[in-house]
Amino acid sequence: MIKTDLVAIYADSFKANWDYPALTDYGEKDSTITYGEFAKRIARLHLFFESQGVKQGDRIALMGRNNSTWVTVFLATITYGAVIVPVLQDFNPQDAQHIINHSEAVLLFASNSVFENFDFDKMPALRAALSIDTRRVLAEHSNLSKLPSKELKNLTRKMKARYRNGFSREDVSYKILDKKEMAELNYTSGTTGFSKGVMLTYDNLAGNVTYGIQTKLHWQGSRVLSFLPLAHAYGCAFDMLTPLAIGSHITLFGRLPAPKLLLKAFQDVKPHLIVTVPLILEKVYKSKIVPMLTKQPMRWALAIPFLDKAIYSKIRNRLVEAFGGEFSEVIVGGAPLNKEVEEFLHRIKFPFTVGYGMTECGPLISHTSWKEFQIESCGRTLPGIMQSKIMSEDEENIAGEICVKGQNVMIGYYKNTEATETILDEEGWLHTGDMGVRKSDGTLFIRGRCKTMILSATGQNIYPEEIESKLNNMPYVSESLIVERGKGLVAIVYPDYEQMDHNKLVIQDLEPIMEQVRQDLNKLVAPYERVDHIELIASEFQKTPKRSIKRYLYR
Repeated sequence: MIKTDLVAIYADSFKANWDYPALTDYGEKDSTITYGEFAKRIARLHLFFESQGVKQGDRIALMGRNNSTWVTVFLATITYGAVIVPVLQDFNPQDAQHIINHSEAVLLFASNSVFENFDFDKMPALRAALSIDTRRVLAEHSNLSKLPSKELKNLTRKMKARYRNGFSREDVSYKILDKKEMAELNYTSGTTGFSKGVMLTYDNLAGNVTYGIQTKLHWQGSRVLSFLPLAHAYGCAFDMLTPLAIGSHITLFGRLPAPKLLLKAFQDVKPHLIVTVPLILEKVYKSKIVPMLTKQPMRWALAIPFLDKAIYSKIRNRLVEAFGGEFSEVIVGGAPLNKEVEEFLHRIKFPFTVGYGMTECGPLISHTSWKEFQIESCGRTLPGIMQSKIMSEDEENIAGEICVKGQNVMIGYYKNTEATETILDEEGWLHTGDMGVRKSDGTLFIRGRCKTMILSATGQNIYPEEIESKLNNMPYVSESLIVERGKGLVAIVYPDYEQMDHNKLVIQDLEPIMEQVRQDLNKLVAPYERVDHIELIASEFQKTPKRSIKRYLYR
């Protein structure tokens, strides 16, 4: 077990990296602040919290795009001893207001565009709402003894009174808090009902951060491009919390991560580590690499021994340059990586690895560096931090539910004892809901979700995700779901309209194409996994704010 205090990690980092750049808002001129300036902004917020009577354990909600103020509010909250409640900005206003009320947040920091859709009067526990865009009060209750708007104006005077010689390294000092106390309340949307508030402690977050430091994911002066939403545990831990603990320079990409804009940002920032979700790699593969590989001259060249290695090397170098050219590895997480894409990247020796985690572990469960990565795995269970086991009679060969235990595991769901008891057993094992196998060294291989597994008429376990992974690589397929209808399997497909437009096809042209796709798919899967029919849908699948398909709507 790692015994490091989270707030002490940041106090030490701010002092040690005082003059190093800490945060930059991408595309905004003169937006870079140093660790010293960052620490001063945190101190100002601490004074504001004091003025509003914020106590240790009080909740502070945070919702909006990635920017330096978002990061400041998060770090100021956990170093003060309050509980941060990050809310994904993709939540609709009604759900977001429900979360803010359920968490009993006393303050809200939000983007202007987010707050304009809220009804402040329907969030009665809030004392005030403040903008992370303009740092001004958006709404407040007039009956407060110290109005937030007035206290904000007095902060500069209060800072001068508190720190008469100016704010310096020596002034960075945070109260050491109980490691078992809640530091973060992160609501996970799920796909079967209301969001659940995951209670993460200082120790949970420290486990993730210290693993990142020990494995040198980041280092003093390394560059980070933060484009995943920081309200998500994955981006939060490895694009923000770990870099700030070691002295990295984070550039915050606060726009929608469209491939063109993102690839330009990679060129501008040249990050040393890339933390991403599969969608980014899969889009680059499908739009840039597949058309190149399917050209006849390229297919002939790849069939010639030794020449294929030279071609793969050239493709790898182009990919590396596209992502900035200076990264040590790409870590893929948050969702399963398409197998065809994974196999190709492995073949060309692209420096990527796949990690596994969930919000309930803040998030990391397993990871291996790209040099040790085993294809189709999701890394080794974190040594010294996490344990894992498979609920089956043969862990290495028969898939069962993956259960984990250790420092990163949450203390439960907020105000939801029933849900907590369902996922956490009496021995402290967290039942992930994922099916997989495990090697003796702790390396995990995920097969699918317990809830989505289909039992065939012959008693075989069918994992829809594995079939979908193959189907999604086929012509004119953008996304798919495999569902059971009667005694057979049906593939629901959302067509690739961009590819159709490029080839001047209309929806009526797809019927014979999809029948051929079905036949080709059935050659790649086991007999009991064969698809009887492909059903087309006109609109994209409905998704959760974390971009997971709401499967239950299509069964």
